Amino acid sequence: MTRNVGLLDRAARIVIGVGLLGLYGALESPWRYLTLLGLVFIATAATAACPVYGLMGWSTRRKVRSELEKPADESGANDDRTRPPRA
Repeated sequence: MTRNVGLLDRAARIVIGVGLLGLYGALESPWRYLTLLGLVFIATAATAACPVYGLMGWSTRRKVRSELEKPADESGANDDRTRPPRA
C-alpha cells in the first residue's frame, strides 16, 4: 500500500488513538468497544498508509524530490547535466 499519511497527520492519529484507548476503562459496554477504534488510528499512523485516503485519492504526505521530477525524455532534454548551474 502506498504511503499517503503525512507527519502532522500521523502525530494527530497517534494522539487520537491513544486518547480513545485511554477511555476503554472509563466507559460501560457497548461504548467501551468503540474505543478500540483507537487501534486503527495507531495502525495507520505507524504504517503511514490510510486505506480510506487511498480510495479517495488523497494524500497528506509531502512529495519528495524524485516524485516531483519528470522522467527524462529520449533526447536527454530534462537531464540535470545539460542545465546551467543555479545562482
